[in-house]
Amino acid sequence: MANERKPLEIKIERTSVKKEKPDYSKLGFGRFFTDHMFLWNYTEGKGWHDARIVPYENISLDPAAMVFHYGQEMFEGLKAYKTADGKIQLFRPQKNIERMNKTNERLCIPQVDPDETLDAIKAVVEVDSDWVPSEVGTSLYIRPFIIATEPHLGVSPSKTYIFCIILSPVGAYYAEGINPVKIYVEDEYVRAVKGGIGFAKAGGNYAASLRSQKKAYELGYSQVLWLDGVHRKYVDEVGTMNVFFVIGDEVCTPALGGSLLPGVTRDSALALLKSWGYKVSERLISIDEIKEAYKNGELKEVFGTGTAAVISPVGVLAEGDYKMIINNNEIGPISQKLYDNLTGIQWGTVEDTMGWIVPVM
Repeated sequence: MANERKPLEIKIERTSVKKEKPDYSKLGFGRFFTDHMFLWNYTEGKGWHDARIVPYENISLDPAAMVFHYGQEMFEGLKAYKTADGKIQLFRPQKNIERMNKTNERLCIPQVDPDETLDAIKAVVEVDSDWVPSEVGTSLYIRPFIIATEPHLGVSPSKTYIFCIILSPVGAYYAEGINPVKIYVEDEYVRAVKGGIGFAKAGGNYAASLRSQKKAYELGYSQVLWLDGVHRKYVDEVGTMNVFFVIGDEVCTPALGGSLLPGVTRDSALALLKSWGYKVSERLISIDEIKEAYKNGELKEVFGTGTAAVISPVGVLAEGDYKMIINNNEIGPISQKLYDNLTGIQWGTVEDTMGWIVPVM
């Protein structure tokens, strides 16, 4: 066909010494990395160039590289899954790439071509396809990221960048698995405000959350629930997830307004819930409304959504000394149904009626 797109040209240099595979029953999350990585350079006036897959190795940067001094970087996270018949597939990678470019725009990082970026993701996953685990609950985590590399001490966008993709076989994000987690409402610090970079997938957002996360751990909680940075009363998101509440017959989640991440799993959960006929809303939700619903017996479920954990039911939600025990600290029926269907689509055990799966090989 005359208009058929030419795939991204990627040079491949395979490693001569393969790593020893980890015990796939004891993977944890983000601890092991595969044999290869994808690299792509950007130079102002030249664009993205020299796409290549090389052996996994250290990246050498000038100490004055702007990423070190001004934090101009972004990252994404998605997964590859192995089906029972040995096929490898991705879940809605186009949504991650779309979000990547929105982050790039906000941080003055050059846009990437969506089709070529998908070519790159598929290619590096295929090269390291023997690293995609098949044990129940496991997957291959894909981490694309872009860093500013120009050696210049000046607050301005970099003129050069590296786009890299690394891969990590992973198990469950939480050691406790699908069991409900304990969440602590943050009342001291804020994560983001509208007009900032809260909607972007940028390292600075996570660096800003570490102090609160450390406090939550010390108090015996898995994550923090952030409130809005202006009024300090509206629910924003959980540390690494979007958050949903089942109040009466309504499933609600905070509306996207520029301060929270537009999660791919969030979007997928909303689509499934609507297709099943649930009453679903995206709106302002105050912590006072949550407490009032709990006191009235209307708070049925609370759960987080994200690529890493997929669905994470919340069993305890605490604000100061006030603790709310959600659904007897057990996973609720809506949380379970979402988890079963999302993971079923991802691993190929549930029919993909939404057109979300993209095959790799």
